[in-house]
Amino acid sequence: MTDDFSALGLSTKVTSAVADAGYTKPTEIQAQAIPHLLEKKDLIGIAQTGTGKTASFVLPMLTLLENGRARARMPRTLILEPTRELAAQVSENFEKYGKNHRISMALIIGGVSFEDQNKKLDRGVDVLIATPGRLLDQFDRGKILLTGVEILVIDEADRMLDMGFIDDIEKICSRLPPRRQTMLFSATMDPQIERLTKKFLKDPVRVQVARTSSTAETIDQKLVKVSSKPDEKRAALRERIRGAEGLTNAIIFCNRKRDVATLARSLQRHGFSAGALHGDMDQKSRMETLDAFKHDKLTLLVASDVAARGLDIPKVSHVFNFDVPVHAEDYVHRIGRTGRAGRSGVAYTLVAPADGKYLDAIVKLIQKPIDYLDAGSAPAPHAGDETPARAPRPRRGATRGRPAAEVAAAEAPASQAAPAAPAAEKARPPKERVQRERSRPRAAEADADSAPSTSPFGNDGPIPAFLLRPTRAPSA
Repeated sequence: MTDDFSALGLSTKVTSAVADAGYTKPTEIQAQAIPHLLEKKDLIGIAQTGTGKTASFVLPMLTLLENGRARARMPRTLILEPTRELAAQVSENFEKYGKNHRISMALIIGGVSFEDQNKKLDRGVDVLIATPGRLLDQFDRGKILLTGVEILVIDEADRMLDMGFIDDIEKICSRLPPRRQTMLFSATMDPQIERLTKKFLKDPVRVQVARTSSTAETIDQKLVKVSSKPDEKRAALRERIRGAEGLTNAIIFCNRKRDVATLARSLQRHGFSAGALHGDMDQKSRMETLDAFKHDKLTLLVASDVAARGLDIPKVSHVFNFDVPVHAEDYVHRIGRTGRAGRSGVAYTLVAPADGKYLDAIVKLIQKPIDYLDAGSAPAPHAGDETPARAPRPRRGATRGRPAAEVAAAEAPASQAAPAAPAAEKARPPKERVQRERSRPRAAEADADSAPSTSPFGNDGPIPAFLLRPTRAPSA
């Protein structure tokens, strides 16, 4: 692998900006992908999150864009991202590595006014970073012409598939010129994505720097046994946060958006510096919360999977999975927020008794065992989490002819069986006990009393009243 960025064929302006950013040695995905991209070849890049995928296409794009000029409403390059946060992250990379260039850029995402975006598009942009939905909105409004696109990047393709954007991507690709360079990057590969690559990429070079769906070796992964009860689960999380060694900041992931807000408020009430980030927040609030976390104004960021990808915050020391992710692939992306750029990180996953099948899917995907923090054994079901086994119901008709009290006693679960009479009860004089029994309400004819009924209808109850009515003899 190349030990220096200057040997990859990048321009002097780019290598100078990389050096100023403090990077001297390219990652494996960068070393393998950049030379092919500079030759304008189509490429499929598969690498786990946190390995420098973004820079692997940003750096060669900056070199290729040094020649040429943007025209109004006709971007030269298009980068598709699944979320607003990831789109904003890519734009920051262009600003950092393109500081020696005079390259214009526009961010086309939801939550931002069309007017501000239209002003940039009218001036012409070299780099257009967009989410699929907002891009199609602008295209339908006639604000964007895609016939001038020279380079297309489909980033986080597996996430695009999960979010239902594959149809939108196909629509966008059909509007692009056939003579273009296309790059597709993903942490995992799906058969539908394979179909997409065959349809829109021409003789692509395949670069895979790690086993598909693997996790970084720099991350120490642990499991924590917890109860399913929300209060006890939150208490277990607080205990783990307080006991975590070397915790400087952390991202806490929940499966549901409503749990994100609830957990953030709970942590705040217990004195933690915490904020919430989920998809229902407006763009301004999301960016403010994210900015506060990046600049160490917040210690804990409670988030949904909207933050599982695209957050390039190199110094996140810990990740907590408050909920075990339903989709195993999300586990790879969640814990990938720590242990980035060669740094070490720690990931704790809180496991309740009902999470067994999700945990099994994760272990099967990453092909690596995960140890429990305390005993290394599977969690025992919480006392309140299991439904007690029911005694088998008697066969139909088996209770006919038996006293009701006897039937009720036979059908009652063991936990509800009548307790034995206390010693004081047995010692009580027979006459006093008889008087006390007479003062109680009678059990509704329940015992009727063990004597067999003479009713033609058996023991199913009294004869219905309508059968006791006198009948009139038919008239002659």
